Amino acid sequence: MPGRTDPTPRIPPAAPNLARLAVAGIIGPVLFITLVILQGVLQPDYSHIGMPISALAAWPAGWIQNLNFFIAAALTAVFVVGVHHAIQPTRFGLAGILLLLASSAGLAVAGLFPWIRLNGVPTETAPHVAGAILTFGGASTGLMILSRRMAADPEWRRLAGYVLASVIVMLILFILVGGFALEAGTPFHPWVGLLQRILVVVWFAAMVAIAVRARATVRAARP
Repeated sequence: MPGRTDPTPRIPPAAPNLARLAVAGIIGPVLFITLVILQGVLQPDYSHIGMPISALAAWPAGWIQNLNFFIAAALTAVFVVGVHHAIQPTRFGLAGILLLLASSAGLAVAGLFPWIRLNGVPTETAPHVAGAILTFGGASTGLMILSRRMAADPEWRRLAGYVLASVIVMLILFILVGGFALEAGTPFHPWVGLLQRILVVVWFAAMVAIAVRARATVRAARP
């Protein structure tokens, strides 16, 4: 029609494969959970309820979990790059992306320094503890900042509240696991595996929701 102009897509059409980058946020969580479940089947004496996910590395098939960490680290980093280009930038929005990338690095550290058997007992190594803190701390704080960036973007505003609520649950569970479940003798130690898995599911569900939205946003912005 005369005088009518088509809106310019906010996401540059030349931006390479952003929709595919976002899909990594779906593939990563699904693959990670699948491999964890598979290892539980292969190692019947391992308890999903009473043992952390990382403890799988101390079993004979532990190389699977180490590989699982490396794959998750790579796919999460790819996903974060895609999300960064899918949401309008804000003044401090880049900080959330950097924290999420730090979380990816934490997953790689967890794979590089796995649990070991010490006197026949699955034992967490000090570098692995650092990797776990970086993973969950970076993910929760990064998503918190990202939720504020979403709130400033009309296309993402409806998802911002869900992501922020997920972060609150993640932080509560992270404190609960680290302070009251991980060490023997703490009140919730018999259920440390269950609590950690709830934490991971909340985190991964937020990632998948963001990835689905990012993919839709990127595809809608293409001419």
